[in-house]
Amino acid sequence: MPACAPLVGRASGLPAARRAGLPAVLLPLLLLLPGAALPPAAQASEPARRDTLVRMVRQDCGSCHGMRLTGGLGPAITREALADWPLDSLVATIYQGRPGTPMPGWRSMISEAEARWIAEQLRRGFPEEGSQ
Repeated sequence: MPACAPLVGRASGLPAARRAGLPAVLLPLLLLLPGAALPPAAQASEPARRDTLVRMVRQDCGSCHGMRLTGGLGPAITREALADWPLDSLVATIYQGRPGTPMPGWRSMISEAEARWIAEQLRRGFPEEGSQ
């Protein structure tokens, strides 16, 4: 076969019959990986990371929103204050910030899944440090 002839049916270098069986083998293996089967918000709430996120919200967010999150330079971010906010709007505000306001985005510090976890916790009533 000439060196420049196309490899019909062998784009990945594996015969088509073997490529077809790969998903059946790989899917169960992926499920064995820690966190692979968990939704993103659940991955964000692993105990050690959850402690870090709670500390960050209580200290960093608390510096503007009040140490009890009841308001300060920024508005209150308690369960009652956020009751009417759509969850996706809270996530976007946490992750991307609010242009033209002092509210920074936290995307350089947290993932979008972690922003969602924080928003969900704020909507429930945010935990105290060390209470998880």
